Amino acid sequence: MAKDMDDLQIDSAKMNRIRPVTNAGFNTLFVVLAALAILPVIFVFIISISSEDSIRQVGYSFFPRSLSASAYKFLWNERSTILQALLISASVTLLGTLMGLVLTTTMGYVLSRPSFKLKGFYTWVVFIPMIFNGGMLASYVVNANILNLRNSLGALIFPLAVSSFNIIVCKTFFRSTIPDSIIESAKIDGASQLRIFTTVVLPISTPVLATIALFLTFGYWNDWFQSSLYITNPKLVSLQALLNNMMRNLDYIAKNPSAGLSMQQYRNQMPSESVRMAIAVVIVVPIACAYPFFQKYFISGLTIGAVKG
Repeated sequence: MAKDMDDLQIDSAKMNRIRPVTNAGFNTLFVVLAALAILPVIFVFIISISSEDSIRQVGYSFFPRSLSASAYKFLWNERSTILQALLISASVTLLGTLMGLVLTTTMGYVLSRPSFKLKGFYTWVVFIPMIFNGGMLASYVVNANILNLRNSLGALIFPLAVSSFNIIVCKTFFRSTIPDSIIESAKIDGASQLRIFTTVVLPISTPVLATIALFLTFGYWNDWFQSSLYITNPKLVSLQALLNNMMRNLDYIAKNPSAGLSMQQYRNQMPSESVRMAIAVVIVVPIACAYPFFQKYFISGLTIGAVKG
């Protein structure tokens, strides 16, 4: 019997073994995919340090004829505008992530409780917006005319605070990971639902909390559309909206020169092509540096609710 078990284990190991050729193929595929993700970032950085003459002569190239730091010098001269936009983006990201995390986890926990009488109704309330929505016009009317959120941080925070997808992720995690016995034990001890959620459920829900927080952080940090819809005050423009405005028309900054030059002089000194790429680098670097430290939480988020074998 023991010999049969050993033979079965050997046969199973042989079946699960990856052939060297297959392994090499997978490694090559992963290298190619990694290159496709990294090379565009490197390309953007090279363009940002290319001189305007080189861009005019050879266009966008990995091998520019001459290098220049004029784009970053230009951004440094405009540091007041850049830092103001950076502060807005950082504030919106921080406040929006905290608000969205509270709203998403609380609703996900409520929907995960079988004893909640309105569970079915609110499940449909959450699920339907994933398929249908009122459209951009209806959202604009509600946010701008009814809630009067124009030219306020609320216009950048509230529309993105809650996502049906994030709520379902939380619901699935709480239902499949938090044992009902823990909840019932806390109820027997006289704890309220709020106390159970804050002192029992949240401390053992780090993976889903980190996953939702990162989803919200990336969503807020990369968002420019809300600013383009609701913000006309230059002091409330986010960093991503600033980049979008510069990509469309560099006159956005030329109309507000901070170096004491005339508009024509300012335009003549502007490295139009490389500065677009330089500000893209400025936007990408903070979030790119943070991502590797939290990558495992994205993996956890993708496997929440998966069948365990």
